[in-house]
Amino acid sequence: MLKTVCLALLGLAPCLWGAAGDAHCDTRSAAPPLEAGGRMVGAAEGPAAHGELANASRDATYREIDAYLERQMARLCIPGAALAIVEGDTIGHLRGFGQARTGERAPTPQTPFFIGSLTKSFTALAVMQLVEAGKVELDSPVQRYLPWFRVADPEASAQMTVRHLLSQTSGLSQTAGMIPLADFDDSPDAVERQARGLAGLAPERPAGLAWEYSNMNFNLLGLIIEAASGESYPAYIRNHIFAPLQMRHSHASKAAAQGDGLAVGHRVWFGVPIPAPDLPVPIGSLPSGQLVSSAEDMARYLIAHLNGGRYGDAQLLSPKGMAEMHRPATRAASMGVEMGAYGMGWFVEETDRGTRLWHHGQVPDFFAYMAVLPEQGRGLVLLVNANQLILNFALLGVSEGAAALLDGAEPDRFPWGVVPWILRSFLLIPAIALVDVFATRRKLQRWRLDPGRRPGPGRLWALHILPPAVPYVALVLTAFVLLTNALRKMLLVFMPDLSWLGLLCGGFALVWLFVRTWRMLTASDAGAPSGQAGARWRKRS
Repeated sequence: MLKTVCLALLGLAPCLWGAAGDAHCDTRSAAPPLEAGGRMVGAAEGPAAHGELANASRDATYREIDAYLERQMARLCIPGAALAIVEGDTIGHLRGFGQARTGERAPTPQTPFFIGSLTKSFTALAVMQLVEAGKVELDSPVQRYLPWFRVADPEASAQMTVRHLLSQTSGLSQTAGMIPLADFDDSPDAVERQARGLAGLAPERPAGLAWEYSNMNFNLLGLIIEAASGESYPAYIRNHIFAPLQMRHSHASKAAAQGDGLAVGHRVWFGVPIPAPDLPVPIGSLPSGQLVSSAEDMARYLIAHLNGGRYGDAQLLSPKGMAEMHRPATRAASMGVEMGAYGMGWFVEETDRGTRLWHHGQVPDFFAYMAVLPEQGRGLVLLVNANQLILNFALLGVSEGAAALLDGAEPDRFPWGVVPWILRSFLLIPAIALVDVFATRRKLQRWRLDPGRRPGPGRLWALHILPPAVPYVALVLTAFVLLTNALRKMLLVFMPDLSWLGLLCGGFALVWLFVRTWRMLTASDAGAPSGQAGARWRKRS
């Protein structure tokens, strides 16, 4: 659970009013299990009895995973998803859930989704292909391929290697990689322009010292691929990965994906998914997290990772090269939470049943997850057409639960369905503020009608001014942090509901804090009343 929370810092009526436990959004339009070519693809059959038992066990696992995902999608109000499971060198199960677009049927195995940071493994694979072609050396400095590359420290610039970028140990910060996610420059040189902007950035630590997840590492790798291959990054990925794997519904641009039936992404506002078909794409972060693929295509990709780089007659990478990608290169930890190890574009985690290679990806309106179980020869990919920065934690937890079921283990029993209700609960902040406005107005009216009710100065500050001011000061500070944070634009894109709520409530709090305090003070300073009311007022003073 801690790992999940740490990472992801890598129908409306049912959604709004359904119970947090078992009344949820409707995802019953799930498509039946399908295969590439429209039929079930199973593992090769052995003796009849053994094959029947194996198939029955496998099918039961698939049904259990389908039912688990249907429940969790309903609880999280997820509009649509696509699942693929691979067994050895075959696709064992494909399933669509919910809707790919509003009012339409469930996603098909060929429906494209943005895959977010799953892109990193494609970039790593491309680099390793160039290594085996003799065009890139893992331990060569980045400046060998990008002579113009600089950070603020000349020594650090010279020491940073290709291997450091692949293993996320370059010293570049997570923040440096997140800022470009809100840079929507769509010019062809956007990646290089942003990389050149690192010239004034001081690395967090020396290269090779420690792991820190940064998109910028893989954006730089994208430029190295271009420099070493002589091809643009999109062209290289299409020619050397998509084409050999027959990934016909995978793309490096949103326009191409939309022409191929891209699922409509949704940004989640307070637990409710809102379609965002025209959300711009940060092209400068393409090599780290902006590729598009389908469940069926990603299944082929996982088969290559399970089978030493081979898919059918295509050999993308040697078994030795694939093993190097999957080898734990460095301990991965963030905020003191252990997350296993990191290889090259893959997290490497040891479970009770063996090794699990995995990665998740998020963009503002899509979520993706993939896992490979080498000892079992199995793999899983889940693509979702909705996201939000906090919801991302729940989606990762659900995905890990599905991977656990595939691994023969029990999923985390955390009630992920509470997450939409946590998001909705933030709407209580402006509601409570409005209640306070009306309550303060009534209180001041009572004081005017009965001056004897006015508290003395001490009680006024201790009971009526300072305590209510505390939450308003907190809201003002929240808005200030959002406005001055280097990630403010990224937060507005990935968490628009809570970001805008924080800014608007913080602005209101700043104004109301002064107005409320002034009205309280002027009401009590209107002069000491006379008579019996005055006696009561003086006694309270």
